[in-house]
Order: sequence, then C-alpha cells, then structure tokens
Amino acid sequence: MENIYKENYENIQNKIIRAANAVGRNPDDIKILAVSKTHNYEVIANAISAGIPVFAENYAQEFRDKNKELTEYYVNNNLNIPLFEWHFIGHLQENKVKYIIPYVTTIHTIDSIGLATEINKQSEKYNKKVNVLLQINTSGEESKSGVEPETANTLTKQMLALPNLNLIGLMTIGTFSEDAKIIRKEFTLLRNTLKDVNDVCGIDLKELSMGMSHDFEIAISEQATMVRIGTAIFGERYYPPK
Repeated sequence: MENIYKENYENIQNKIIRAANAVGRNPDDIKILAVSKTHNYEVIANAISAGIPVFAENYAQEFRDKNKELTEYYVNNNLNIPLFEWHFIGHLQENKVKYIIPYVTTIHTIDSIGLATEINKQSEKYNKKVNVLLQINTSGEESKSGVEPETANTLTKQMLALPNLNLIGLMTIGTFSEDAKIIRKEFTLLRNTLKDVNDVCGIDLKELSMGMSHDFEIAISEQATMVRIGTAIFGERYYPPK
C-alpha cells in the first residue's frame, strides 16, 4: 500500500500548490495533516515509509494505543523509530488528556479553560511545552465543539498565562456542505477572528487549522496554514462492527 499512499499524498500536494498559487500564497506555508483515525498502526507505518511526515488522530485512547503499537513494531523489527509529528484534532475530555500528552506535538481542539489547564498540568509532568490551538465554533451549530468567536479573546488571554502551552492559532470544523458560500463564510470568520484576537491581545498568532478533503482548497484561499486530509490519502475509513 506504500505506493498508493505516496501517490495520494503527492496528488494532494499538487492540488495545494495550485490552490496556493491561485491566491498568491507560498505552498510551503501550508501543512498537510494526514488524518489516520480508524486506520491501524501498519497503515501508518506504511504511510511513514511513503514519506508522509505529519499525522492526526481524533480519539484519545486510539491515539495512545497506536503509539504503543507503532513503537513495538519498530522495536520488534530492529528499526529506528522515525521522526514524525502527531496532532490531535478530536474533541478531548479532560480525563483523557493524560493518554495523549506523552506523544502529541499539537492539540487543535481547546474549547475551555478547564481543558487548557489540564493540558498544562499533564505537560508539566513530562517537562514539555505543547503547541495548542483554540477551537472556534464558526457554524453556530450546537452539535459542534468550540467557543463562540466573541469569547475567543477572553480564553486566549487565559491560555497565554499557562506556561506549558504554546498557543499558535485557531481551528474550526466547518459545516459539511456542498455549498461553497457556506464553507467560505465560516473560514472567513475564523480568519477574521484570528486577526481580532491578535489585535486585542497584542500577539501574532499565525496558524489557521481548517479544511478537509472536500473543502481544503477553499480553506487555502482563506489563509489556512493546516489542512486535515483523511480519505483523500487513506481512502474510506474502516469502522469495525460493534
């Protein structure tokens, strides 16, 4: 499967180059997060071998278990554990933060000061500073996580006071829609919220995590710096029968 992952990843890279060039952006400023949720550690190992450097997961226990399985795989096969980034992009409960802190590079889904405080506490135990993003609910849907745009400044100021967090930007999960106007409106809102946060708090956050396989080109036109690509790289997700 290695070649197909490489081929799919390169196809996404080429689309990102075209989308970035169309709006006068540098494609190198856009990071691809290969969303590997529901795919097993062997798939991820093959994807790493294909040259994919950044992966993202949605579920804390699955994230923890895959890291253990990957480590065992490399050790048992006398292979050096490769360098790659792990991002966490799913809803995170405070009592599950401890599962991901030993492995994670960046957490995208902070939506409360309680969660931020727990991440800070667990990170301190490992003497590490974790990159984090504040999740914004840009759709207004109650089913979506994230804080309202107008409360972003308050939570940003609280997060900046936590020494083991490195706040780098904002994240949103857009409405799953075929209507480009709806999608663009939400991504524009995130971009404008970032500008407002920077102005009000006197900071210069750079990262905008938005866009998935079906809408990342719109996200890039609205200044996304991280796009979350799952099915376009790995194919349809596998959900085992319950």
